[in-house]
Amino acid sequence: MDWTTLAAIGYVESRHGTIGGRTLLDDGQSSTPILGPALDGTGDFAAIRSTPTSRNLHGDPVWEHAVGPMQFLPSTWDQYAADGDGDGRADPLDLDDAAAATAGYLCAGGRDLSTGAGWAAAVFSYNHAQVYVDEVYAAATSYADRSAS
Repeated sequence: MDWTTLAAIGYVESRHGTIGGRTLLDDGQSSTPILGPALDGTGDFAAIRSTPTSRNLHGDPVWEHAVGPMQFLPSTWDQYAADGDGDGRADPLDLDDAAAATAGYLCAGGRDLSTGAGWAAAVFSYNHAQVYVDEVYAAATSYADRSAS
């Protein structure tokens, strides 16, 4: 997997932890936690109830939220959690940890991200919307173009 894919997902999901005027701190945390909207079944959102464990991450006693700069659902985080910065904790609110977990998620099941179809399928699995795949592709291409010069 190329770094540009992880960077592009981080950009699309949270502007690398700076969405909404936040700043990214030296420890990989955003100045305030990044929480996605309540997954309460309205609009395009699925209805997913929070759990006692996930409530500790987002504080909502009823509905689930994606959390952190890479916007992990707590149940997905439970499967792919990673300690990307080696501080002894796997924290979805930490950009380093979330990026490492994203790499694990995208490569799960032996996905081949070296092909266009494999890459697109992996990104689509992260967020089931073609517009999302297109946004990540555009950001990854931009990073690759800028790093080549």
